[in-house]
Amino acid sequence: MTDQLPTTEDAGEGNITRKRLLQLGALVVPAAGLIGATAAGGFAAASPAEVRPEGAEAINLACTPGQSTTIAQTEGPYFKPGSPQRTSLIQPGTTGTRLTVSGFVFSRSCRPLANALLDFWQADSRGAYDNSGYTFRGHQYTDASGKFTLTTIVPGLYPGRTRHIHVKVQNPGGRILTTQLYFPGEPRNNTDTIYDPRLLMNVRTVGSAKEGTFDFVLNVA
Repeated sequence: MTDQLPTTEDAGEGNITRKRLLQLGALVVPAAGLIGATAAGGFAAASPAEVRPEGAEAINLACTPGQSTTIAQTEGPYFKPGSPQRTSLIQPGTTGTRLTVSGFVFSRSCRPLANALLDFWQADSRGAYDNSGYTFRGHQYTDASGKFTLTTIVPGLYPGRTRHIHVKVQNPGGRILTTQLYFPGEPRNNTDTIYDPRLLMNVRTVGSAKEGTFDFVLNVA
């Protein structure tokens, strides 16, 4: 199940437009509002004493004008077009450690990008991808301030890879950035040949759950 390095039309920041993605079935028409991100039986927020940062390699990404854009990475073999629009990938019966990933999508000049598309997909807690349905797959759009929030679980491990989440990010009418997000402190970060520390999330433990943050910078003025 090791990710390969396929030659894809939109590998990295390709030239497929949002219209073309719709034609390919990679998007569904946006609904009036995003599906709620809270799952039944969700976790309670911890007190400040229960919050602790993780991993000495964790970074704190803050946008500064002219900074480097977020790097692209391989799509891997498990992308599936046509994911549902939703901000929570939690479904009834979902097992695993709850994870909330949030952040912003910026331009190179640190302008927040509203209505940017983010399409996420990942393995389940056992390290398996759902290739017949859309479990742990979903897309959403940033709000007026360029912010996104994803509710999911910490993905499991599978042979050859460290822990990661896949994502495609696209400003309206712009190019697609295909990349991956990583977790600090993972032993396999040292052996995964695809892993790049520039794509590390900041992750902290909050009670029995995890919270991660990451800001994307697209190649947009």
